[in-house]
Amino acid sequence: MEAAADAVLAPLRADPAAAAILTDVDGTIAPIVDRPEDAAVPGGTRELLGLLAQRYAFVACVSGRPALEARRIVGLDDVAYSGNHGFELLLPGAEMPRPDPSLDGHEEDARRFVDALDARDLDRVGIRVEDKGAIVALHWRGAENEGEAESLAREIESGADWTGLVAHRGRKVLEIRPDVAINKGIAVAALIPARPVRAALYGGDDRTDVDAFTALRTLREDGELDSVACVAVGSEEAPAEVTANADLTVDGPEGFAGVLRALAQ
Repeated sequence: MEAAADAVLAPLRADPAAAAILTDVDGTIAPIVDRPEDAAVPGGTRELLGLLAQRYAFVACVSGRPALEARRIVGLDDVAYSGNHGFELLLPGAEMPRPDPSLDGHEEDARRFVDALDARDLDRVGIRVEDKGAIVALHWRGAENEGEAESLAREIESGADWTGLVAHRGRKVLEIRPDVAINKGIAVAALIPARPVRAALYGGDDRTDVDAFTALRTLREDGELDSVACVAVGSEEAPAEVTANADLTVDGPEGFAGVLRALAQ
């Protein structure tokens, strides 16, 4: 690792027992693939995360996927999983995730909206529907005409906003969410104070991860943390605001694996 990276990571490496490692999954520790169900964390990265879980205060994966799906992809039972952008929490060793209480009464909001869309239009442009429970994702990566698919996604986004739902755009994906105050930042802010840590790192590649960066810095300002490290995982598709808000930028999941390797030394 270069000197700048060493400086960012030094406070965590100095006292691993009082440091937390948090990471997004897709695009950060698992390479982006055309079909979400084909995503996988490379074996070397999985081994590093397992080692860090033994050495550091705790390791958590904060994902837009359902928590059980995130655990399947990562392949580790001894780390925590905050799923669906914080709507649910799966603790190490637990069989089932715990839903956030704010979701009560809103579990079906996004599904009802997407079920009312014309499935023929979605099929025609190659948009695939992923039901994640409280969140429904519309994917068009790999569609024959991604431009036409994105145009329809924009119309759907407007419709979701008009009906009072929250539409979030990612990397060739549109997520429809209930209008509930939860995001990765709120999830991280709930995870950290519950454990005796003074330093924390978060790695991510998308706009949703900027909320987590902001949450860590707020915890530092409030005296809950002494040191934070916000790592952007860059790519041609990564939004500029991710790198603009990071302390360190690395190149793709391979670059972030290098960060994990440095933390393990």
